[in-house]
Parts: sequence; structure tokens; C-alpha cells
Amino acid sequence: MNSGTLLSDENPIPGSKESSPMHRAQRRLLIPAAVAASIALAFTGCSTSNFGGGDGGDGASEEGPIKIGAVLDITGVGANLGVPEQNTLNMLSDQLNEDGGINGREVELIIKDNQSTEDGAAKATTELIENEQVDLIIGASRTGPSLAMRPLVEAAQLPTISIAANAAIVEGSEWVFKTAQNDVVVLERILDDAESKGYTKVALARDATGFGEGIAELITELGAERGITLTATESFEPSATDFTAQMTNLRGADADFVIIWGITPSAGLAQAAYVQIGVGKPVYQSHGVANAAFFEAAGDAAEGVLAPMGRLLVADQLSADDPQKEVIDQFIADYTEAHGSAPSSFAGHAYDAWKIGVAAIEEAGTDPADLRDAIEATSGFVGISGVFDMTPENHSGLTADALILAIAEGGRWNLYEE
Repeated sequence: MNSGTLLSDENPIPGSKESSPMHRAQRRLLIPAAVAASIALAFTGCSTSNFGGGDGGDGASEEGPIKIGAVLDITGVGANLGVPEQNTLNMLSDQLNEDGGINGREVELIIKDNQSTEDGAAKATTELIENEQVDLIIGASRTGPSLAMRPLVEAAQLPTISIAANAAIVEGSEWVFKTAQNDVVVLERILDDAESKGYTKVALARDATGFGEGIAELITELGAERGITLTATESFEPSATDFTAQMTNLRGADADFVIIWGITPSAGLAQAAYVQIGVGKPVYQSHGVANAAFFEAAGDAAEGVLAPMGRLLVADQLSADDPQKEVIDQFIADYTEAHGSAPSSFAGHAYDAWKIGVAAIEEAGTDPADLRDAIEATSGFVGISGVFDMTPENHSGLTADALILAIAEGGRWNLYEE
């Protein structure tokens, strides 16, 4: 059984710049303990005949249902991401089958809850590969679980589309793609705005999981290009509720502005503590707060926060000629009708993964290699998170153009007039 290629400082990403902190930070993310555990799971009770989609033989079966698996953070700290993603996939699956499936074949959607853990993601992925023999996997919702899945799907040579953010998920990967905007372009958007305002010193409070790993190094590298220095870094668990210590330390960090990098609800609670402590500096949040739940957690403290994100949450403010507007408006209408509330940006990441995967299956069928090649050839796909152009070198497919800068005002996100 081929266990796939792991990337590390000893086995670097082909073509990478060894002196780059950005690439070193990304490589370190590919071999955490959780990933090692997932590799062990891959070798437990399996043989090469268990891997791959379709019928598990020399080629994929062209009869019976097409199986699409999903690994999502439906419970646990990532539930604010995973639940709307689950809602989206169920809705799209129902729509597709009502329209006759893919080339006349029914699509069977199999969703697994990883309980917001890396071990849970590894186990769920193993089940989808070995027991369900799925043709495609979507997930996970967050970076840590997605990294735990990566060596398993690489070993199985099974096309997978993550809906998490960290660029390390796809860096140097052959079989993994992703639809959430890369953390690198999000930071570039933040630091470009900070530079335009004359800020030169930044302090960081980051999620202690894979989503926040390497962010300080990226800020240091990207900031150096813009005359911005990182003065302090604090970390917090996504399950945290008390941020007094971190925010007190940031207050003494002598920074012009602060970046809080996390997901809701923890990022919102950190924002509330930030205001209560009286730090008094401008705040940028990551795209991990691109939902209404941020306002529930942060309350009035959300007012004035800036965050790069996709266009979904400001759809009513987009110009009529925006290439994404029609797609986003239709998704919002469908989701709201199906679930009684508007979708979050995370629901949009799931939408994009499903649509890209289905289009590739329609074109190439379910043979794993052909399907992988079709996903990689995705070009000009207008989605919720942006307009995607995948290439062999870019399995994310999005540039900084996929992001707008939004400001928290009056309990919602609005387009920020720069």
C-alpha cells in the first residue's frame, strides 16, 4: 500500500523556497500528531484492495449510485461551520437527484460527523474509503481535521475537496483540493489595508489549532514586505470562554492594531473580552467569523471590526454586474427556503465543493484518476467563495480577488468603503 508522500523540512515541497517562513510554516502543518494518528488508522486492518472509489477494482463502476462522502464538524467547537455545510450538502443532493442525478445515476450522499476532532476526521475518512467505497470526499470543515484526512486520501488516491482555509491542506498535494479562501490571501488583504492606514506594529491572538498554526510566521513575512512588525502573539483554544489573560497581554503589546484569528464562537468571545479589557486599538478578524454567529458571541463589541471574506454576506450590496451575484442570490434563496435562515460563508464553501465535484463527475465519470484530473482542470467556475481556476500548482483556485473587506455594523457585515 502506498502511504503517500508526507512533506517536512527533510522532504520539502517541490519548487519551494527553503528560506521562506511562509513555506516552512506550511510544511510544519503537514505532520502534526493528529496526522500521524490518521496514518496509523490507514494501515489498521486494510489492504490495497480496500482503497479507491467505485467497485474497488481496476476501474470505477458505471452502475449503481454515485457515492459522495462528507466529513464535517457537525458537533463540537466547529459546529457553527459544519451544521450549515451539512444543510447545504443535503439540499444540493436532494436537488440533484430530483433532476435525475448525474448522467442518469442517483447520487448517494454519506455524511460523517468528525465531532470537531482530528481523530474523528481520520476515522470517518477511513470508513468512507474502506466501508462505503465513496467516489469523492468533501471535507473537513476546519484545518486540523482536514490535515488529518490528507494522508489517508492521498494513500487511497481518492479525490477530496476540503472546505477549510489553511493553504497547507493542499500545498504539494496530488489528490486534495479546497474551496475556502487561503489564509495567505486573507492576511495579505488585512495587511494591505493596515499599511494604507500607516500602521506599523501588529499584535496577534490566534486559534491554537491547525487554523492558527503558522499565522504568526506568515504575518512576520508578509508584514516585512509592508513595513509592519509583529510585536506579540497570544493563542487560545477554540473551546475557550475566558480571554482575560490574552487580551491583557495584547493591551501591553504596543501595537497599532490587532488581529484576532479564529472561528466563532471563540473569536467572538475574544472580541468581547478585547473591548471589555479596553485595549482600544483597531481590530481585524479572519474569514473564520463570516457568519451571523459572530455577532451573537461578540455582542456590541463587534461594532467596527474589519474582516476579509467572500461576497455572500454582502450580497445585497453587490453591483448588478458582479459575476457572482446571480449565483449567490439563488443560493441564498434556495437555502433560506429549505432551512428558514440565510446561509453563512461556510455553507458557501460546501456549495462550491459540491458543484465542482459534481461537474467533474459529469465530465469524467468516477474513475479516480480521471475525476482528479477533471477537478484540477476546473476553470472559470463561478461559485459562492469566488471564481475558481484550479491548476496543477494551485489546488485552491482562488486569488485575493475572491475577497472583499467587510465591516461589522449594526449587527451585520457590510461592504467596507476603503
